[in-house]
Amino acid sequence: MASQGKADIEGLLRFVTTNIVSDQDVVEVTLVEERDANVYEIEVGDDDLGKIIGRGGKTARAIRSLVNVVAPRPGKRTLVEILE
Repeated sequence: MASQGKADIEGLLRFVTTNIVSDQDVVEVTLVEERDANVYEIEVGDDDLGKIIGRGGKTARAIRSLVNVVAPRPGKRTLVEILE
């Protein structure tokens, strides 16, 4: 069931991200499992980086808040990183 939750979060991030950016074909969402955290890395095209971060980081904070609401809580933190 835990792997199902990870797939759901990855799918949610992919859905949200592709609906924000212009170039949906270059969106990459990757899960990196660290010892104490699950880190979801989002990669978008250079032209769409500003759209994902948002003015003052509002969009990035909203995406992180959404993930924190739906993330399972089995002792690991769930983080979202936006790669440049």
